Amino acid sequence: MNDKKVISEIRNKNEKVFEAVVDKYAKLLWKVAANVLMSSSSVFDVEECVADVFIYLWEHPEKFVPEKGKLSSWLAMTARSRAIDRFRKLSRERAALTAIAEDEGASPEDGELPERVRECIGRLGEEEREIIIRRFYYGQKNPDIAAAMNLKPKQVENRIYNAKNKLRKMMEEQ
Repeated sequence: MNDKKVISEIRNKNEKVFEAVVDKYAKLLWKVAANVLMSSSSVFDVEECVADVFIYLWEHPEKFVPEKGKLSSWLAMTARSRAIDRFRKLSRERAALTAIAEDEGASPEDGELPERVRECIGRLGEEEREIIIRRFYYGQKNPDIAAAMNLKPKQVENRIYNAKNKLRKMMEEQ
């Protein structure tokens, strides 16, 4: 089946054709994403990136234009772009969490800080942890977090402030 027919079938929500595309290209996309992410991320991040590409294809098959190239090339380019975006988000998270620790004068040896900060985040309440991860890991803005969690933007702002204070206190206690 050619790429044009495949996209037509995906537009018609043919799950069997979509599953065949996933089976055929999953390894390729994994390699592309891993080349960008594996030096600083986990296998989970690579898998999430690949899944995001396939979800994007399922939800927006019209974005692929067969006349401009092959489906495999388009998927690989999309995977690379998503991996770069994820890498940037991870970098922002690390910088933000490092800043939280440095605000209190923490200066652990290289490699120790991320684990310490992760442990502290893990000790936050579920809602606080989600807000901190959304804000500093995914880079979401307060209004977007509020909409996703059915909160008011001011509530999100207050909870970030309180969670950061809790994190600082936990870091001091360590």
